[in-house]
Amino acid sequence: MKSHIETTISRATGRALACLLALALAGCGYFSNRQSNPVANGPAGEAPRTELITPQLIAAEQIKRESAVRQDLSKLVEPNPPSYTIGRGDILSIVVWDHPELGGTVVTPASGAAELSNNGVPPPGFVVDSEGRIQFPFAGSLKLEGLTEDKARDLLAGKLARYIAQPNVTLRVQAYRSKRVYIDGEVKSPGLQAINDIPMTLMEALNRAGGLLPTADQSRLVLERGDQRYRIDLRELVQKGINPGNVMLVPGDVVRIHSRDESKVFVSGEVVTPRALTMHNGRLTLNEALGESGGVSPLSGDARQVYVVRKTNEGTRVYQLDARVTGAMAMAEGFELHPKDVVYVAASPLANWHRNLSLLIPGALTSAVGVSKP
Repeated sequence: MKSHIETTISRATGRALACLLALALAGCGYFSNRQSNPVANGPAGEAPRTELITPQLIAAEQIKRESAVRQDLSKLVEPNPPSYTIGRGDILSIVVWDHPELGGTVVTPASGAAELSNNGVPPPGFVVDSEGRIQFPFAGSLKLEGLTEDKARDLLAGKLARYIAQPNVTLRVQAYRSKRVYIDGEVKSPGLQAINDIPMTLMEALNRAGGLLPTADQSRLVLERGDQRYRIDLRELVQKGINPGNVMLVPGDVVRIHSRDESKVFVSGEVVTPRALTMHNGRLTLNEALGESGGVSPLSGDARQVYVVRKTNEGTRVYQLDARVTGAMAMAEGFELHPKDVVYVAASPLANWHRNLSLLIPGALTSAVGVSKP
């Protein structure tokens, strides 16, 4: 027979359990009528409006995305690149056959000193000065800037013909120093690349820089030319039938290759594994983000409240997906995320109630259940 103390504890436990059950029923009803979205529950007039993810919204976002990235790249494409033209600072090698006395050493216009080769011996050649001219015996001052090697050779031969019968002249660029481009970002060897007689296309520049690193985002190449800024997606170029090898660079161009780490998407809330996801060359759908995070937590997640929070120039936008409706996964697959998007899965009403109750009465439910056991 139970003692008086055991009877009292049993009655108190029963009353505690009854109160907790009443709180549970009231709590579930209370929280079920509230949205647990922390973004949408801000002060009136400050919270962004929540937009439901629908096929119409996905189509509108697709059109907006295509119009945003659509640029006229025809100025960059040159199927037949022009020949190299001589520029200021180039070093020319000039040979007049049967007249070795007309050779010379390299003298820089800035210092007047001979430019030495690796073994300390001045190489033969002529530097194009700051005015685009060279000084050559018998020919005097010749302006060669802007001329190809063939035209410069013909011009020099014409000048020498006054003093030498049928001069045989060989002229070529020995050192290319007048035209350069800069490659920066996720390449093996970033830095300056000199333009030479081989046309400096985008692919040529990337290859000279050692190629793209595994961390490079092929969808986020930026070409800066003067005040113009072109955004290049290598895969999109191929899909449009544009050969990246025909994208011609000009002197002064800056090519920046962004890292994939700069295009992350953050998945938080009631998912199995909250994490930061790296986009796959600029592409990641909502379905892929949820899948790579383990999906909505079956214990605490509310599939009705899957949110995407996006920061835009117009302000913060919040999209909501009800994953329980028919075709929700198809819509999630069609909804493409942007870099820095936040995917948030809200907690279920029961999970919210349990957490709030645990804050109010820490360990009360566990203690009551433990006391009630025989």
